[in-house]
Amino acid sequence: MKVFKTLLAVALLAASTTAMAQTRKVVDRVNQRVEKVLDRQDVSYSFKSHAFLDLQGGAQYTLGEAKFKDLISPNFQIGLGYQFSPVFAARLAVNGLQSKGGWKHYLLNGKNVEAPTFNIKYFAPGIDAMFNLSNLFCGWNPDRFLNVTAFLGLGANIVTDNDDALAMDKQGYELQHIYDATSMSPYARGGVELNFRLSDAVSLMIEGNANVLNDHYNSKHADNPDWYFNALAGLRINLGKSRKAVTTDIYRDVVYNDTVWKYIEEPKKIEPIRRDIFFTINSIEVAELEQAKIKDIADYMKKYPKAKVTVSGYADKGTGNAQINARLAAGRADVVVRDLTEKYGISADRITYDSYGDTVQPFAENDLNRVSICIANPE
Repeated sequence: MKVFKTLLAVALLAASTTAMAQTRKVVDRVNQRVEKVLDRQDVSYSFKSHAFLDLQGGAQYTLGEAKFKDLISPNFQIGLGYQFSPVFAARLAVNGLQSKGGWKHYLLNGKNVEAPTFNIKYFAPGIDAMFNLSNLFCGWNPDRFLNVTAFLGLGANIVTDNDDALAMDKQGYELQHIYDATSMSPYARGGVELNFRLSDAVSLMIEGNANVLNDHYNSKHADNPDWYFNALAGLRINLGKSRKAVTTDIYRDVVYNDTVWKYIEEPKKIEPIRRDIFFTINSIEVAELEQAKIKDIADYMKKYPKAKVTVSGYADKGTGNAQINARLAAGRADVVVRDLTEKYGISADRITYDSYGDTVQPFAENDLNRVSICIANPE
């Protein structure tokens, strides 16, 4: 029998040790996992307003009566802009180099002859209002590869050399709106830009724009505005950062390590509650101010359904006699119990009460011993 008890004790000890080891492993795993969660971070980005520089080159087609290929000329554009928001930007741009003019046929000295084309050298500063349609309709995305932007602009077209047209006019072509350099006329334009992101700082641009001017630009009279169209390609360089990183600690304000350990090994202790209900001399009636203390005990009992309370009644030794004080102490305990059960619905089997008359004096000051002391414990 003694051997059996010894073996049983050893088995129980081994099982307990194994269980504790397993518990420790679980706790360690939980703690390690929590630490990794605490180390996680979310990185997001917000838009940052910035300046940009456009460098572009390409070709221009001037609307006219000559063959299409004969009205193509080289073109360039440089622009300095500012992106105020993901959708809206403004750009100050200078477009220029040369345009083409010409007729398919022209009557000269009674003969129908084909006229040559002529060059118009110019530069055209202006300002564009730009609207990023990709961000407008699809939301801002700093990593989007392709952005489509529409723009509208106004400016001044300044001709610096119209010598070819002047020479033709002297030959007898009689250009109705011939003018000498330098001449300036307003223009309006609209266009679309395709922006291919290469990095945060640089993107490849392809742009097409249409420009409308008055009827005098190509020195001919046609009762309609003159037009030229530009096809440009180049680079956009962001002068400054176009986005800023926002780092968020996912669980910055949560510390789980100690909480997990205490939850498993050291459950949070619920403290008992004590309330002292004082009475006046030779009285067992609970004063209005003391009623709040009984309610505190009742609230505690309701919050912790397993809690129990002990009510002890006392009387002061400095007044009355032993018989009177025994009756007062019992009455003071009874009235508190009655309020707990009848007024607050606390079950009687959760209450233990007793009275000590004046045989026990819990307080050094005589008058404070006219009291019922209530102590509630969670279990």
